[in-house]
Amino acid sequence: MSAPTLVVEGLTKQFGPLRAVDDLSFEVRPGAVTGFLGPNGAGKTTTLRMLLGLTRATAGRALVGDRPYVEHERPARVVGAALEASSFHPGRTGLAHLQVFAPQVGVSKARCAEVLEAVGMGHAAKQRVGKYSMGMRQRLGLATALLTDPPVIVLDEPTNGLDPEGIVWIRGLLRTFAAEGRTVLVSSHLLREVEASVDDVVVIAHGRLRHASPLAGLRAQATPATYVESPRLDAVTALAADRGWTVAPDGAGLLVEGGTAAEIGGGAHAAGIELHQLVSRDADLESIFLELTRTEGGQR
Repeated sequence: MSAPTLVVEGLTKQFGPLRAVDDLSFEVRPGAVTGFLGPNGAGKTTTLRMLLGLTRATAGRALVGDRPYVEHERPARVVGAALEASSFHPGRTGLAHLQVFAPQVGVSKARCAEVLEAVGMGHAAKQRVGKYSMGMRQRLGLATALLTDPPVIVLDEPTNGLDPEGIVWIRGLLRTFAAEGRTVLVSSHLLREVEASVDDVVVIAHGRLRHASPLAGLRAQATPATYVESPRLDAVTALAADRGWTVAPDGAGLLVEGGTAAEIGGGAHAAGIELHQLVSRDADLESIFLELTRTEGGQR
């Protein structure tokens, strides 16, 4: 089965006076990892629950391919999802948890052991879930999502509770899924947790779309910054003022914001200003993310 596109169109959810999701529209393409980003309470989990038919939308629709999730003949074979790492019976073993689901989704008991090994939980297969750490529960949730080897993977905050090694591991796993042509949607309230693994980003705040693009499109929103060292920093400052760039002291040099290395180098050459260092600084994506999710009144 080729992986379907996920389509969210005008999705809205009202809980009494609270509008948790507000006219939200975006798409998630196959062959890519899409980061679904926003602060806690932004409406991410509610959106994912509507996508999976667990919560009824007030308005709009969410499609897996050409139809809602629940209208697929065998939805669990199309989408593998892990929304909560705490929804396990504490008295069951990890293996028993998967074996409860196996007949419902049409997979063998052997597959249960196979996916536990795949997520690094083979050693804890016969340990009761009540004894699992948060990170182990995350891995068990992922194993549940992978039972049917689905073409679509939806994960809600999958790095919560993972140690640094676990975070690196899941990043690599997400990249593998995308390379296989699957559609991968991963929510997070921390851009830095998913920045190394995503291709596309969808940013929401207060239930509304703030930004949707490839990751490079988010980087393009950053103000360029360049570190400059020169024996004539006063002349560099004057050049920046003339071009409308801002400068700030930075160690032995200046940080020039608003001008690229090429623009500053060209301007300095034309003005006869000697430069000793000219280094582009990477965009601070976290600052862009915080600005996108800031409320109109300046509070986050």
